[in-house]
Amino acid sequence: MSRLLNIIVPCFNEEETVGPFYEEVVKLDPFFTKEDIKIEIIYVDDGSRDRTLERIKELRKQDERIRAVSFSRNFGKEAAIYAGLEHAKGDLVVLMDVDLQDPPHLLPEMIGHINAGYDSVATRRVSRKGEPPIRSFFARTFYKIMHKISKTDIVDGARDYRLMTRQVADAILSMGEYNRFTKGIFGWVGYETKWLEYENIERTRGETKWSFWKLFLYSLDGIMAFSTAPLAISSFFGMLFCVLAFLLIIVTIVRKALFGDPVSGWPSLVCIISLVGGVQMFCVGILGQYLSKTYMEVKKRPIYLVKEEI
Repeated sequence: MSRLLNIIVPCFNEEETVGPFYEEVVKLDPFFTKEDIKIEIIYVDDGSRDRTLERIKELRKQDERIRAVSFSRNFGKEAAIYAGLEHAKGDLVVLMDVDLQDPPHLLPEMIGHINAGYDSVATRRVSRKGEPPIRSFFARTFYKIMHKISKTDIVDGARDYRLMTRQVADAILSMGEYNRFTKGIFGWVGYETKWLEYENIERTRGETKWSFWKLFLYSLDGIMAFSTAPLAISSFFGMLFCVLAFLLIIVTIVRKALFGDPVSGWPSLVCIISLVGGVQMFCVGILGQYLSKTYMEVKKRPIYLVKEEI
């Protein structure tokens, strides 16, 4: 029985890569024919400001298996992934980056594992060759923190490159939250997953759209979305300083009663006030982050808006 495979490809200013990506995918046509699998490539144009959409339209003239969803503006990769899943109706769905850092040649092996009974096949990088050392350090630190503070299984080096059955795709779509962190959502929905490991592949064309600052903010989204540990930390600081304040009051009274020792000068007082004030602002900032996420959720704004669909 013939099956349909939807290949979801988020794009943002990727006019140089949409063509090479398509060429790599169609090299697998003999395999798809052998397995009686029909493919459909869904490019999701995330408000690109270059000729990305024009290049996709040119490819569409060559191959009717290509579809495109173009946003009214840039909504981010998470929104593009969600849009792709909503427009995918196939028996199998795979998420891939257009820059070829997610190698298409792994697809036959991934489909083989699905045929063997797995619900999804995910990929992870076993090395970060080519990445700046500071970026790799913070990435590994993030995953270590998530393992300690979250019950959701988020694998170090995990990519968004994942093949899933219709059931898994529908489960992910059922999580219609506005603040999305896909790597956490994958782990939260569960299902039996096979992990494939491969060496990091550097992009051959174009430049990455993920700056260090954007990755930092994205990591905060992941922590807020799948852990309440920061709230517990702020509560711990509050209790700690209450206990310290109580002990200092006792020490001050005893010193005055026994030794008649006056309270020390203003430098120590300024340091204590600055420290306590800093901790208070830190805790208020944590609360503000959770409150802002809640605020965005209750407004019920759409995750994305479509300007054009091919």
